[in-house]
Amino acid sequence: MTVVWELASVVSVLEDIKGFKAMTKSSNLIQGKMWIAIVIFLKLHFAKLGIQILFESIVVDTESLFGVAGRLGIGFLCLLMLVKVFLFGLVIQTVIYFACKSYHHENIDKSLLSDHLEVYLGEYVPVKAKDAQLEEFDV
Repeated sequence: MTVVWELASVVSVLEDIKGFKAMTKSSNLIQGKMWIAIVIFLKLHFAKLGIQILFESIVVDTESLFGVAGRLGIGFLCLLMLVKVFLFGLVIQTVIYFACKSYHHENIDKSLLSDHLEVYLGEYVPVKAKDAQLEEFDV
């Protein structure tokens, strides 16, 4: 169920489908690749669990061998590792989405996808070459 839920979040971002329809779409997409997706997501969850155990055993445990500075440093490293695992997980979810679409021979319309994702840019204005040139100013 977690695999379907995580894939549904990708479906809701990359397509105009929300809620239960996204869950149904992701459930249909994951058919045939379920075990591969389960193994990948289990590895990601075990990595998160390992980081949490490391954090709790060294940073939270007041009787650890490290001082305050060492515990802060290890806590910061755990934070960096956790951010990397989360970002890697988001990329993996997107790759699984496209792999499942390809497996089911569904068309991936790149121009439609590009137009759909432009909504998330907001007020973004691309920089033109002349805007990026440094100009001399009289002082």
